Amino acid sequence: MLDEQFPQSVIEKIGYYVYLLLEPDSGQVFYAGKGTGNRIFQHRRAALATYHDTDKLDHIRAILASGREVEYQILRHGLTEKEAFEVEAALIDFIGLENLSNSVAGLYTDERGKMNMADLIAKYSALPVTITEAVILITINRQYYHGISAADLYEYTRGNWVIGLRGRTYANYGLAVFRGIIREVYHIRQWETTGNRSPGQKTTRRWRFTGEVATHLRHYVGGSVEHYYKTGAQNPIRYLNCGLKPPAPC
Repeated sequence: MLDEQFPQSVIEKIGYYVYLLLEPDSGQVFYAGKGTGNRIFQHRRAALATYHDTDKLDHIRAILASGREVEYQILRHGLTEKEAFEVEAALIDFIGLENLSNSVAGLYTDERGKMNMADLIAKYSALPVTITEAVILITINRQYYHGISAADLYEYTRGNWVIGLRGRTYANYGLAVFRGIIREVYHIRQWETTGNRSPGQKTTRRWRFTGEVATHLRHYVGGSVEHYYKTGAQNPIRYLNCGLKPPAPC
């Protein structure tokens, strides 16, 4: 087994790097990351030292329990931190988050990540919209697929989410957002509690709404809401116009 640390002389020379964790027999990549120093080895240590349940740590534990060892690869080194972020994000996009045990996509993936031609054109030709209603912007980048059915779009948009009391009280509408573009607008009728969509989700107190397409607000569909997000924001939920007093009933 590889000694799980780099000599100090190596650390000082390799700078920031992007690395892969692989299955020992097939060589299949199950995690991609970036770091400095001995970051690449910390996942194995965490798998042995903690009881936290994540896809990554569970994967490592399964490999170790079978008497095998995780394989390590350095994909790029000698990078600046910014370069490492970019390489990591491009790598996750290329492999596909659904094929990895990474919990989130790379930095700036929503803004500059993998797109087909239609999405690229939509992103840079869509006009920004000004939203005056009390709404929740719901980013569904991980669930959305090209040619998505109306039923799936509604199902993925309505939940399961961590929604605060403010959103559940004041928001009249839920807007499905993919790559910064509004894909549909729903009138929220009520919220109900629900379990996690997958076992890997940590927070068990989640919500989903029931409602229908808000036909009178479909002029928002195809408009850009990128100006409502901070650069690099990871939270899929954003409230707009959810003030301190209840909105007027619809």
